[in-house]
Amino acid sequence: MTDPDAPCDATPAWAALAAHRAGPARDFDLREAFVRDPGRHAALSFEAPEVFADLSKNWLDGPTLALLLALADERGVEARRAALFAGEPVNGSEGRAVLHTALRAPRGAATPHNAEVHAVLDPMLGYAERVRADPGITDVVNLGIGGSDLGPRMVVQALDAWTHGGPRLHFVSNVDSHDLAPLLRRLDPRHTLFVIASKTFTTQETLANAEAAKAWFLHHGGEDLARHFVATTTNVTAAAAFGIDTTFGFWDWVGGRYSLWSAIGLPIALAIGATAFRELLAGAHAMDEHAAQAPAARNLPLLLGLLDVWYRNFHERGSRSIAPYHQGLARLPAYLQQLEMESNGKRVDRHGRPLGIATSPVVWGEPGTNGQHAYFQMLHQGSEVVPVEFILVRRTSHRDGDHPPALAAHWQRQHAMLLANGLAQAQALMLGKSAEAALGDKVPTAAAGIDPAELARHRTFPGNRPSTTLLLDALTPRSLGALIALYEHRVFTSGAVWGINSFDQWGVELGKALANQLLPRLQPGPRHAEVDGLDASTAGLLRRLAR
Repeated sequence: MTDPDAPCDATPAWAALAAHRAGPARDFDLREAFVRDPGRHAALSFEAPEVFADLSKNWLDGPTLALLLALADERGVEARRAALFAGEPVNGSEGRAVLHTALRAPRGAATPHNAEVHAVLDPMLGYAERVRADPGITDVVNLGIGGSDLGPRMVVQALDAWTHGGPRLHFVSNVDSHDLAPLLRRLDPRHTLFVIASKTFTTQETLANAEAAKAWFLHHGGEDLARHFVATTTNVTAAAAFGIDTTFGFWDWVGGRYSLWSAIGLPIALAIGATAFRELLAGAHAMDEHAAQAPAARNLPLLLGLLDVWYRNFHERGSRSIAPYHQGLARLPAYLQQLEMESNGKRVDRHGRPLGIATSPVVWGEPGTNGQHAYFQMLHQGSEVVPVEFILVRRTSHRDGDHPPALAAHWQRQHAMLLANGLAQAQALMLGKSAEAALGDKVPTAAAGIDPAELARHRTFPGNRPSTTLLLDALTPRSLGALIALYEHRVFTSGAVWGINSFDQWGVELGKALANQLLPRLQPGPRHAEVDGLDASTAGLLRRLAR
């Protein structure tokens, strides 16, 4: 077996894939592939807990898949995954274990730190239930940023149908006062709870917002600060100095972008309740077991991660578009940006050696059908081919009895429209439209004088553009937990193939350090507008801003 610590592009499996891409796979055409193989959809469809995946509209076939699986074997992905689950320090640059999987393991499971996890989970969920039952708390504001915001915000929006009976949830992350100020105007301090989400209780943006919220609370006659402020942090001393008595902690083996399963998930529990939160954990745990136990050829997160490598490195595709056809998943693309780009946006391997290959693609998207009226023009007819990921949900999330029957019928018709659009976009990307077919199109009267052949070229779609479709039966706490965990393990897979550390994020540190140096120069004081030691551009901009 090849040394899994060798550079990934210097291995036999990598060379075999490169030769395959330059040879048999060079002119792969999806339309021809479906004609040749009527069983293609069945062969390239895969089931995991709560998620059905159709990979058949990808530049993928049996030989390609076999070579990708050989690459995973050669790169020791299975051994790396086992090390992660066992709690070994797979985050080498920080000397830490990475155990978000332990956060969703059931009580009594043979997983690391199981008793500690439930010793925090149980009181946190008990607290959430007491707040939900308290008529004096109508609004909860989560103050956090990065993983302390993106995950909880995305989940609460996605599970809106489970929020009945609880307080209204609001999320503020940006240090820009225009994020917090408009919200505070709509709130009553007597009925508002603030959750300060900061692992170390030192996150600059979060603490700035927390101090502003505290000032607003006291200015407007707020009383009993300890009742209206709670913290999810490991720094109990700093939280107490702020005036907070109630804190829920977590551990250094919980990375920010993997933290929604921990105490950082308190706003989720406040929104959907303890039972639904446990279902969210259960769905993620079911996907963990699939990732750990399913054979490689049927292991969905492994296959998706390998497909990402195939596109990024052998087809030079620099971005991937996420198109969730469910408004509840509107924040999923933003969540996945952090999960993938912060995890795998690395230029050195886990030993610090410069990489000779590309890593994380740009991840972006909007919910359908909105995206169709924005950027799908480029996806269908642009010069750059972008793999697209469609996420469809078979049933609506509206609760029975929430609406009169006539309105419920409207919701069902609209959901059918949504699903039809999702299916059609994936079909159109694959099939395209020839110039000959475009010649038969009915054109606007105003274009009647234009040469038909010229007009047809404008209305031609090249097709053969790849996409993946992920299908959920319904958007529930359990299925959402499984979907998120699927993406986590997928990102781990591609990172393991590339040989990088997917769990540190040193790239966010330099800008923070420089901002701390510039801040005194933008505030009143002895260093106001000082430009000593700055480059000419930064100095010129600072002078204008500090006027």
